[in-house]
Amino acid sequence: MRGLRLAGYGGLAVVIALYLAEVGLRPGEIGLLLGLTLAGDAVVSLLLTTHADRIGRRATLVIGAALMVLGGIVFAATGEFVALLAAAIVAVLSPSGNEVGPFLAVEQAALSQVVSGRRRTNAFAWYQLVGALATAVGSLVAGVVVQARLDLGVAPVDAYRTVIVGYAVIGLAIGGLAMLLSRAVEPDVPAADASVRRTLGIHRSGRVVAELSSLFALDAFGGGFVVQSIVAVWFSLRWDVEPAVLGAIFFGANALAGLSGLVAARLAARFGLIRTMVGTHLPSNVLLILVPFMPTLELSIAVLLARFAISQMDVPTRQSYTMAVVDPDERSAAAGITGIARTAGAAAGTALAAPLVAASVLGGGLPFVIAGSVKIVYDLALWRRFRSRPAIDAGEPAQSGR
Repeated sequence: MRGLRLAGYGGLAVVIALYLAEVGLRPGEIGLLLGLTLAGDAVVSLLLTTHADRIGRRATLVIGAALMVLGGIVFAATGEFVALLAAAIVAVLSPSGNEVGPFLAVEQAALSQVVSGRRRTNAFAWYQLVGALATAVGSLVAGVVVQARLDLGVAPVDAYRTVIVGYAVIGLAIGGLAMLLSRAVEPDVPAADASVRRTLGIHRSGRVVAELSSLFALDAFGGGFVVQSIVAVWFSLRWDVEPAVLGAIFFGANALAGLSGLVAARLAARFGLIRTMVGTHLPSNVLLILVPFMPTLELSIAVLLARFAISQMDVPTRQSYTMAVVDPDERSAAAGITGIARTAGAAAGTALAAPLVAASVLGGGLPFVIAGSVKIVYDLALWRRFRSRPAIDAGEPAQSGR
């Protein structure tokens, strides 16, 4: 399910901004639409993930898949801004190529339920690898398909629409797979837990979830300036890169990101989750800032790929840390709330990025500089707040100052 989903997200991210431009939307409208897409995903995720353990994890996944289908159908069927706006708010669409909707939180909780704390980070690293490779394949296939159709003389808008229709089909397949899952994925919550007072599914860990959510939102706000669809537009405008080449760039980027997760698991076992998160994320953000300053397309691609080779090492470690510092019966809600915070932060960044990428400042590269700078602030804040709180149940070494 994750492989199919991320393949759909990766393909959609390559074409969605270009498609919206072809149907006549202006840069400001595209930015607003992409931002509200992520904001709408956050609201839907909040409603679903905080109730997933009560309505059922399988049912939650089926609902999410149905919303993917809805988004694909509406975006493929019309170019009317109001209709697209309504679908963007309600449906599950990913202009970033990253996870949106209720899926990640529900699946993280399910994995944490069946693996030990010492194995959790490694399990999440493989989970990330599957998603990253699928995103890479989706990006590559989307670029190749669009380029092939363009070479056949198909209008650009129709070539891009092919990928969006494919996204809806993937949603159908995910819904079918969700219905085939066994009852083992459902939470086993003792009856006594019904008496515990909860807020959005959280009881004891409210403060730590709120703090992590704030920091993750800041990180995602920076990342929103360089979501895959925005980067695709920048390469297209700055270097006149063709769709097939864009697909190849994102294939390499996502493949490197996925493989880096396996290295992150080993680093976390030796140095701890927080040290691994910050130590790998900081240099990747410096590389991100350098991308628009490169004098050639080849150097821009090289720096971007180098950035992706280390930028996603914080993903399995971040997910594992979140699962480790909350109670087991809070995991679905904690993953959902922190994920929603990230989606909301990314929505704000993406809404601001689209007009900037079309501006003349740094050849449209200002979003890269803003993104890297904001993410560096996040890294420093995360280190200051959580460096003395190791996740012992994840099997990481104790750190000084605890």
